[in-house]
Amino acid sequence: MTHNSYTKTPPASRLIPILREGAAVMQMIIYKELRDHLGAKHPEQAPDFPARLSGALTNTLFGCANPEPRFQEFLRSHRGIIEQELLGLAQDLPHLSDPLSDTLRILTLCDQQEELDTPDLLVQAEALGLLNHERELPLPSVFMEMVRHLGSRYNLIIAPTAITPEDDQKLES
Repeated sequence: MTHNSYTKTPPASRLIPILREGAAVMQMIIYKELRDHLGAKHPEQAPDFPARLSGALTNTLFGCANPEPRFQEFLRSHRGIIEQELLGLAQDLPHLSDPLSDTLRILTLCDQQEELDTPDLLVQAEALGLLNHERELPLPSVFMEMVRHLGSRYNLIIAPTAITPEDDQKLES
């Protein structure tokens, strides 16, 4: 019996890093969406403001902080607008609710599997109205398919393409 490597689920020790890579792609997608949205929402600000604010929001959503002093200073000096933008995300970017819910759930599962003591991203997302309770936890393959689709749409990854019989013949020649 032969196994197709695309349908076979890797062992948990290999699956966690793969899922984390998928979550990192989703983090980039959310950053890009926020940057575009905030650039249009705050045209009066300095040119780098939307990128910095988007980074602060994305890092907050995913429970990671940039330790560089300039980013920490941005967090301190813009705390009010960061909180305001976080509270408005569900209304401003509703199309991110499902991918964000899936990503945060996958990250929480990864953290639990690795027995990491990390901030509860799901509680924060729930408090911000960003967690879609009607969505079930996606299977790893379904999550990665979503990542591939969205990553391709946002030009962050090149989606795999099927090889046709003609392509096979070219390879054999």
